[in-house]
Amino acid sequence: MMKLLNRLLALIKALVKLQERLDTQAISQSLVILELRRNNSSPNLHEHEFKVFSQWGEDGIIQKLTQIVPIANRTFIEFGVEDFLESNCRYLLMKDNWSGFVVDGSVRNVEKIRSAHFYWKHELTAHGSFITRENINEVLAHSGFDEDLGLLSVDIDGMDYHVLKAITGYRPRLLVVEYNAVFGGDRNITVPYDSSFYRTRAHASNLYFGASFGAMVSLATSMGYVLVGTCSAGVNAFFVRKDLENEAVRAFAGTAGFTDSKTRESRDAGGNLTFISGAERLPVIRGLPVLNVDTGAVEPL
Repeated sequence: MMKLLNRLLALIKALVKLQERLDTQAISQSLVILELRRNNSSPNLHEHEFKVFSQWGEDGIIQKLTQIVPIANRTFIEFGVEDFLESNCRYLLMKDNWSGFVVDGSVRNVEKIRSAHFYWKHELTAHGSFITRENINEVLAHSGFDEDLGLLSVDIDGMDYHVLKAITGYRPRLLVVEYNAVFGGDRNITVPYDSSFYRTRAHASNLYFGASFGAMVSLATSMGYVLVGTCSAGVNAFFVRKDLENEAVRAFAGTAGFTDSKTRESRDAGGNLTFISGAERLPVIRGLPVLNVDTGAVEPL
């Protein structure tokens, strides 16, 4: 039994070392991409995408934005990170040595983050908490970061609009927010507030969550931010604090707009993927209640 346990521990250590080497190799390869794109002046964020640790092309987009926007404090806050292996900010942590504060509602995910090789190598704090608009400021206060935050990334698959609206005491220079492309690009709507919202429980399809692109743009604009674009996957929107607006930021803002998603993550009542896409997705959740953020009225989707 002891021999088996020792072998298992040795295997775990070997896997950790392998992951560390793969991460290092991925970062090294990405530096080649950055060098090749050094003179890329396209005003479309899609043209700057590449993926190292992000889910889509956010790593490349964020690198571009940190080049055109002066960052006083290299700090980030990201919540809804799961185990942080696939996230918007891990590349900033490991490649650029930013300091970070990440939050997830799963104790198991937080423990996994704290046991990762990048946790002790970098200045990262992982905090376990189920985020609501009532507790968000108390949770973020644990970061110890200055108001002038480098980047804030919001992705909790649910009450994103309500939580972002409730945040006070931070003015991130860069803002990344998830939007629900299934809601379309015309209506400024969000799922009504529910402090215990859980995406799959709310509707088995997993399509009923978050806020529309328009709602997020409206909120960010009211908070003093300028939309500079989206990722080509139609998942995240990117904003720059308005007082930092310069010629490069204005160029990106001039091409920014709604991007639909092609993801096929819908599920049936049994939890099986149904692979529907495009216009076929909305009818699945048609009629469910949404909050019109312009009028304050709850209306059918």
